Amino acid sequence: MVFRIQRSRGAGGAVAGLTLLVLLVTTACTTQAPEPTTSPSASQESATATSTAQSTATPKPAPSFSKTASTAEALRFFDSVVKKKLDADSGAQGRDIVDALSSAGFSKKNMEVTADSTSIGRQVDSIEVSVRWRGDDCLVGQIGQNGFASTSSPVLKTGKCLIGTTRAIDW
Repeated sequence: MVFRIQRSRGAGGAVAGLTLLVLLVTTACTTQAPEPTTSPSASQESATATSTAQSTATPKPAPSFSKTASTAEALRFFDSVVKKKLDADSGAQGRDIVDALSSAGFSKKNMEVTADSTSIGRQVDSIEVSVRWRGDDCLVGQIGQNGFASTSSPVLKTGKCLIGTTRAIDW
């Protein structure tokens, strides 16, 4: 007896086709495109020169104190003063920040600051300082272990900028 084994043409063709497809896809993924060997065009060189010129343009001037500044401008200056003080003295306390703001032009009578230590003498997690700005707004800063953050907000109904107990600024 002779047995003939016949293969199904569809299954063998499908396996061969799938193998070929996998080889083509993986070859296409691993082949790198050749790098261009031509020099940049005049328009490309001009664009590069323009972007270089723009990146070396003069920086925005540092903010300065002005009693007529908008709240946003005053906050930018407030931030620059506090950051400069913290850069010079990372352990600056409330009095140091108040003195820096006062030296920069802000009035102590418009400032509030929280205590540097707790009622049992431990260091606080953060120090808040504020300046009442032009009667209606507050510039509020927080200095803590995670750095400095600030915002502006309307004066509270109490007429103050900070909630809770603040220390007297009597120096």
